[in-house]
Amino acid sequence: MTRQQAPGGIAGVYKGTRAIVIGTGTTKRKSAVAMLFYAEQTSEQEVAIQPLNSSFLPLAPAEMLPLDEFLAKFTPEPEIFEKKTLPAIKALRKTLARAERLRGQGETYSAEYEFNNALNMDDTNARANFGLGLTYLDRGDTDQAEKVLKRLMRLEEAYTKENKYLFNEFGIKLRKSGMLDQALAYYGRALTLAATDEHLFYNIARVLYEKRDYARALEFAGRALRLNPQLKVAAQLVAVIRKQATAPGVSPEDVSHLDE
Repeated sequence: MTRQQAPGGIAGVYKGTRAIVIGTGTTKRKSAVAMLFYAEQTSEQEVAIQPLNSSFLPLAPAEMLPLDEFLAKFTPEPEIFEKKTLPAIKALRKTLARAERLRGQGETYSAEYEFNNALNMDDTNARANFGLGLTYLDRGDTDQAEKVLKRLMRLEEAYTKENKYLFNEFGIKLRKSGMLDQALAYYGRALTLAATDEHLFYNIARVLYEKRDYARALEFAGRALRLNPQLKVAAQLVAVIRKQATAPGVSPEDVSHLDE
């Protein structure tokens, strides 16, 4: 976000200090180290700060500070913001847009190259990680996709509302690629951060259905419906599971039409 877009009066690069631990055992001690941060005022009383990486890009997640504490401890670095951070943000956005366009055109190897370029700028960027993982799944390269999945499961940013569309697309793609255990682990991680999301419970039910674990699939579809009785796909899945239970020897019914 640029300075003009910030809802408050603060947005830019600031210098502050962070306490880091130096040494081990009896020589271990804390030391204050000067660092650069991207700071943005989010309300009248709070400022979000993110440390800058070696490419001068802000790293997620943001830490919230009271405005008075921020003003007392941080000093502005407008030249760094204008000459380093702002150009880096623009370059990252262009690279991601190019990568996503190439993926949409089916040029998976070129898309992979551009997503990796984005990750070289910021390896914690959720959009770049999702894009790379989806590119591998498009190509059927499940080994590489699993490596990306492990990174995503460590990134809280991957589970935010801003990335919900990519989160859902990646989870469905994992399931359709036959990576059912990986999809369950992926959704399970999300449950630790969003335990009241009916769509999450439904997606877990879909994976369990594919695994023919009908009892647990019914349980999770039911939990989705308790959270949102109007979730039609969950109600339809429950009906399919109950029908399946009456004919256990029959192959599972195709429920691809129930993808959200």
